[in-house]
Amino acid sequence: MPKITWQPEFSVNIKIIDEQHKKFIDTINILYDAMFEGKGRAVLADVFKNLEEYITTHFDTEEDFMVKFSYPGYLEQKREHDKCISKVLEFKKQFDEGEVLLSMDVIDFLVSWLHKHLLEMDQKYKDFFHEKGLF
Repeated sequence: MPKITWQPEFSVNIKIIDEQHKKFIDTINILYDAMFEGKGRAVLADVFKNLEEYITTHFDTEEDFMVKFSYPGYLEQKREHDKCISKVLEFKKQFDEGEVLLSMDVIDFLVSWLHKHLLEMDQKYKDFFHEKGLF
C-alpha cells in the first residue's frame, strides 16, 4: 500500500525532473511498505543506496539547468539540496552505526522533504524554465 502517489501538483512539466521525482516517491514507498510489513530495517541499506543515487543525479540535473539558464533562485535551491544531502548522510551514518529505530525518522524526513521541495521550491522554477524552452 503506497504512502504517496504521484499527484499532478507535484509536476514541474519537465520530463526528466518529473521522472526523477517519481523515482524518489518510489523509494519512499519501498521503505513505507517494508515498515508496514515490519521489515523497515531490512530495506534501509537499499533505500540509502537509492537515495544517494537520487540526490546525486537529481540535484545535479536541477543545478545544471539552473546554472545553464542563470536561474535567480539557484543559491536558495543549492542550500536546500545541501541540507538534504547532509541529513541523508547523517541518517546513513546512524544506520551504519547500528541505529535500530531509524525507519520512521527517515520516512518522516523524506515525506516532509517531498512536500516542501516539490510543492514549494521546485514550483518556483517551473515557469522560469518553461520560458527558456525546457520541458
